[in-house]
Amino acid sequence: MEAQEIIHCRGHPLVSGTHPTTFEVTSEVHLTSNGNCIIGIAADKGCAGLSSGFRKVLAHDDARLLTRLVCGEAEVEIHSQGSSQFTLVHPSDLVWRRSRFVCGRTIGILSDRVAATLPDELIKNLIAEEKMVVTLIATRPG
Repeated sequence: MEAQEIIHCRGHPLVSGTHPTTFEVTSEVHLTSNGNCIIGIAADKGCAGLSSGFRKVLAHDDARLLTRLVCGEAEVEIHSQGSSQFTLVHPSDLVWRRSRFVCGRTIGILSDRVAATLPDELIKNLIAEEKMVVTLIATRPG
C-alpha cells in the first residue's frame, strides 16, 4: 500500500534549524527565535488536513514514511516510521521526531534526520524565505 501527500510552505528569516531531536512544518505564519525546530511556515495543511487514505496507510507500526524536502536547489530525503498510535489530529503542525514520542502533531518517528542535521543549503534557502515543497510518501507491506 502507498499514499502520497504534497505540502507547500515557505521559510522565514528566523528559521535556525538547530533542534537536536525534531523538525516541524506548520501552517502558522509567525515564527519566533524559540521555534528552533520549525523549518517551514504557512503550510497549506497540518496533520488534520492530510487525506484519510494517507492517514490510514501511515497509522500502522509497519508503515514507513519517506519525506522529501525541496527548497530552491536544495533537496533532502528523510526516512521515518509510522505508528498505530498516530492520531494525526493537529490542525496546523506536522512534527518529525528522532524518538518514539507520539502526539497529535507527530507524523514520523525514529526519523533519520532532525532540524540540526538538515543540509546547510536548505536552511539558508529557508532563511531567505524561499518556498519549499514537502512530499510525503507513506508505504506499508502488502
